Amino acid sequence: VQLQASGGGLAQAGGSLTLSCEPSGSLYMYSLMSWYRQAPDKGREFVAATGWSADTTIYADSVKGRFTISGDNAKSTVYLQMNSLKPEDTAVYYCGALHRWRFVKFPSKYDTWGQGTLVTVSS
Repeated sequence: VQLQASGGGLAQAGGSLTLSCEPSGSLYMYSLMSWYRQAPDKGREFVAATGWSADTTIYADSVKGRFTISGDNAKSTVYLQMNSLKPEDTAVYYCGALHRWRFVKFPSKYDTWGQGTLVTVSS
């Protein structure tokens, strides 16, 4: 299964963007979907994750209260609503799919990744 991330772009500080992650096939074999981000010259950073049952969502402290991850089971699509954007949110955002929650914050354990979508926040 391949993932297609979209929705990135340029936003001003305090603004909003919504990212989408659409699969080329079914994602129900995966337990959870995550968003990560990677700023220039930095490693891939966990942002948020959700299970398909939506009863479990987790966020990085840096985005808690500002970002919301959600899933559309009918479309097997995951979204990341980003509000109150800050310049430090500037990064390439990636969506990933994973079988086991225990590895949610280990990017090397993910089974598949999207190609990334660039988010740039100006001050």
